Amino acid sequence: MDVEALVGPVVESAGLDLWDVRFGRESGRRVLRVFVDREGGVDLDAIAGISEKISRRLDLEGFAPGPYELEVSSPGLERQLRTPRHFRATVGERVRVRTSAPIDGARSHEGVLAEADDAGLRIDTAEGAVRIPYEAVTSARTVMEWGAPATRAGKQRKRSNA
Repeated sequence: MDVEALVGPVVESAGLDLWDVRFGRESGRRVLRVFVDREGGVDLDAIAGISEKISRRLDLEGFAPGPYELEVSSPGLERQLRTPRHFRATVGERVRVRTSAPIDGARSHEGVLAEADDAGLRIDTAEGAVRIPYEAVTSARTVMEWGAPATRAGKQRKRSNA
């Protein structure tokens, strides 16, 4: 059963974006994790409301026979990037990407995500630009610069005196 196809319309009808869905075993239990977001972030009321709606939809569709736990949350400030859509939505933000084999002499790359297309991404690092195909990515996430004024997704705000 395609969980994204089940919960996607429910999430969108609530004015939220479906960031990611993961279903698997963890410590002997089955867990369905649904990550939602929206411009400006999500609060606890939004999470509680959409959690109830997702639960009802999954019950109506007969999702996953047997017990499982549903966890609905925000992807957080330092969010995992798993799909080309995630990378495209994160262009301009600071990221850390690990690769399966060295690219330009390293397996770990950190810098500003400058570009993301259907084939891969480009990170502007302190050492220069690095092009990484998606199939080489083993893990990727945004990196919050904790000392800098930031928006929900870690983008620095430009201050104006106007």
